[in-house]
Amino acid sequence: MSYVKIKKGWDWIPESQSTPEKTFLNRRTVLKQLGFSGLGALTIGASINAQNSTPSQGPYGHVPKEWQEEWKNLFPATRNKHFKIQREITKEMLFAGFNNFYEFTLNKKKVKDMVGNFKVHPWQVKISGEVQKTGKYDLDDLIRMGELEERLYHFRCVEAWSANVPWTGYPLSQLIKKLKPKPTAKYVRFVSVWRPAEMSSQKRNVHRYPWPYYEALTMEEAMNDLSLLTFGIYGHPLNKQNGAPLRIILPWKYGFKSIKSIVKMEFVNKQPNTFWGDVSSEYGFYANTNPKYPHPRWSQSTETFLNTNRKIATKIYNGYGSYVEHMYNEKNRKHFF
Repeated sequence: MSYVKIKKGWDWIPESQSTPEKTFLNRRTVLKQLGFSGLGALTIGASINAQNSTPSQGPYGHVPKEWQEEWKNLFPATRNKHFKIQREITKEMLFAGFNNFYEFTLNKKKVKDMVGNFKVHPWQVKISGEVQKTGKYDLDDLIRMGELEERLYHFRCVEAWSANVPWTGYPLSQLIKKLKPKPTAKYVRFVSVWRPAEMSSQKRNVHRYPWPYYEALTMEEAMNDLSLLTFGIYGHPLNKQNGAPLRIILPWKYGFKSIKSIVKMEFVNKQPNTFWGDVSSEYGFYANTNPKYPHPRWSQSTETFLNTNRKIATKIYNGYGSYVEHMYNEKNRKHFF
C-alpha cells in the first residue's frame, strides 16, 4: 500500500552522505513469497538472536543462511529523506562499539563483548493502562502495526558525546493510535527487560540501581512525529548492544531517554518516576538538550563528535527545536534537567 508523506521543511540529505539503498520489499509480501505466513515471529526473533555482538563480523554474519536473503530484502527500509543531518553519518563500527548499556557494564567499549548470551527471542511487549487495546504483543505484531522507514537522526548523550545514526522504525504515534488511548492517558511509561542471568550488571548490581530500567514521556511527546519506535540500525535489525529487539529514539533529548530492549508500555494519568530521576537529583523528567544548562558536573555547551573525536557546539533541542519547542517553556529549567 502506498502513502504520501508531506514535506515539513527538512532538507534532503546529499547522496554522498547516504549508504546505497537496497531493493525494498514490503514485509508482508516478502513473507508471503517465501512461505513464512505463519512463521513471521519465529523468523524475526531467531534472526536477531543469531546476530553476533561483534560489529566487525557484519550484520548478517550469524543469521541462518536460509533467512539471510529474506532479511537483506527487508532491510534497509525506505529512507525518509526529509530529515537533515549536519556532518557525515557515524561509522557503524564506532557506534556499535561504543554504548551505554549499564545492564551489562559501565564500560562503553565492552558492552559489545558482553551481550552474546542476551536472548532476544521470543520477545513480547506488555501494553497496559489507559488504552482500549491492552495485552501482550509479539515483536512480529508490533512490526506490522506501522510503516517502517529509515531516518537519519542526530544522537546526543548527556555525557557530551554525539553521533549521526540511521535508525529503522516508525513513528510511535502510529502504534499509539491503534492502541486507542483513553482521554485519561496523559503519560506513557516504558520498562526495559529484567534478565540478571543474562545481564551481568543487573546480577551483580554493585551500584544498587533500581532495575529494571524505566523511562516515560508525556502523551504529547510520545505523539510527536520525531518519536520513533525503532527496530533497526544501519539498514539491519538492531544489534543487541544497541537495544535489540526494539527501543525508542527521541533525537531532541539526551540519549538516556531513548530506552532500550522494551518489554512494557503503560499508559497512565500521573507523571511517573524515571530511572535516573530516582537514582540522582542530577536528572529530571524531560532531559531536553540545551547547551545553556550545564550538567551539575560538566558543561553541555559542546559535544565530542565520535567520527572526528573533536568538540562541536551543541544546539538547543539537538537541532530539532522547530519541531518540538512548542511543547516546552524554555524559561523553565525543569524541561532541560
